[in-house]
Amino acid sequence: MSQELGSSVGTPDSQVESAPSGPTPPQPPEKPKAPDRSGIDAQRKPSVPPSPSTSTVPESDDEPSRASPWRLAVPSWLVSMVVHAAVIVVLAFLTVPQPKDNVVLATGQVAEAEEEPIEDVLEDVIEPVDLEVLEDAPTQLDTPDVPVDEIVVPEFKDMDAGPMEIEFSDFANELAPKTDLSASIGTVMGQGLEGRGAEARARMVREAGGSKGSEAAVALALKWLANHQMSDGGWDFDHRTGACRGRCNHPGREDARIGATAMALLPFLGAGQTHREGKYKRTIQRGLAFLIRSAKPRGKMADLTDRRGRMYSHGLASITLCEAYAMTRDPQLVGPAQYALNFIAYAQDPVGGGWRYQPKQPGDTSVVGWQLMALKSGHMGYLVVPKATIAKATRFLDAVQTQGGANYGYTTPGRGQATTAVGLLCRMYLGWKRDRKALQQGVAYLSKIGPNNNLYYDYYATQVMRHYGGSEWKKWNGQMRDWLVKQQSKKGHTTGSWYIEGPHSETGGRLYCTSLATLILEVYYRHLPIYNKAATEDDFPL
Repeated sequence: MSQELGSSVGTPDSQVESAPSGPTPPQPPEKPKAPDRSGIDAQRKPSVPPSPSTSTVPESDDEPSRASPWRLAVPSWLVSMVVHAAVIVVLAFLTVPQPKDNVVLATGQVAEAEEEPIEDVLEDVIEPVDLEVLEDAPTQLDTPDVPVDEIVVPEFKDMDAGPMEIEFSDFANELAPKTDLSASIGTVMGQGLEGRGAEARARMVREAGGSKGSEAAVALALKWLANHQMSDGGWDFDHRTGACRGRCNHPGREDARIGATAMALLPFLGAGQTHREGKYKRTIQRGLAFLIRSAKPRGKMADLTDRRGRMYSHGLASITLCEAYAMTRDPQLVGPAQYALNFIAYAQDPVGGGWRYQPKQPGDTSVVGWQLMALKSGHMGYLVVPKATIAKATRFLDAVQTQGGANYGYTTPGRGQATTAVGLLCRMYLGWKRDRKALQQGVAYLSKIGPNNNLYYDYYATQVMRHYGGSEWKKWNGQMRDWLVKQQSKKGHTTGSWYIEGPHSETGGRLYCTSLATLILEVYYRHLPIYNKAATEDDFPL
């Protein structure tokens, strides 16, 4: 990642304002008293709500003989029946539970909150977690139960609004996956994300080099992230603005709430948690609703750029929406996810094939990485991506590579550590084979450098090494895993989080560091390795 990553992470796009109380509603006029009949108060109220057939008849407990002739003409059994029927209706309204905390996840549809299961799948992954690292953990770090009003989300119906320089109606004909990668539905999904299911995750942790310590660290990290969710469902790189109340140090200073929310949600999804299933489904549901209502409709597109995070935020949010859809097949998410991908295709530099801060701007490798990962996530969810977009992205990578593709620069040919890791991962997803000489040289370059305190570099390089496998991965994993577990905070309100001094850490703060560190420790199961015997040519690449 470049020196300009300050624009990739950030603090809130806008401060949350409390809703104005509004003017006091006018009071109803005072009910006039009934005429005085023999000095008796004719307004004494009945003990049960009156029925329509009796409400117009004034009653007097002291003078039953003076009741109206109409009332005397009505049989007593009929009066009793009407009164009891009214009582039953009133009691029904008082006892039937009303739905609560409904959240609109897509236009015109409301997802009702489900009963919260207590099961914590993360702590049952390998063995019950009973480790020394948990001794100093707080007893409760879950998100406070903050009521959420019905959320109004953008309506993506104005098909003619906004600039349109690409035709989206033929997306399905341009490129659809040859096989349905989401054939396995439930806690797991098809090839790309199927490792996130509880059983598969346990197996992959064991086989790929995870540990009880790494899984315990993930569990603690998710608790910290949930505890720092804002009352509106989103997150803020300046984590002090919510329930934390300043108890955790090292806040970020970037103004990009969409990006912060996406970075907070991705570790939950990576661990197999969704808005429909798992301990944190309420947390994820509220976070997804925040992203969707933050989108700016532009015709057939959904713009999720932040004022400061810009296309970084859009790429991160697109990955989040696509993964959430791919894992659940929730029809309420298919529109926002596909429209976010449409915006990526629209925003691509038509000449160089890259992406940067603003749509159509000549690209840089850092922003390109997030957009390509979003397109891959959409592809794995059986969403559609135009072939031309992929071809142009390949053209950009060719323009910034050196050593035949072993190394990559930022906006020009180069040999940066982070940009090389990004470039190599993109090449893997775009079809490079494991025995390609340039890929082997690039992996050797990353292996020689090894993990360091640049979490952005570590995040991409760890994925490259995991997909590549072999002795290079074993060496990398042993260093990366143990160092991260040791660096995790285990005291006070910061328990479960990370703050590691390094490039971009001051800008993104504790939330940025915690998100990337958790995603690194989820690498065993977050995506299936590309170069394995089970992967077919149809499954990979894009």
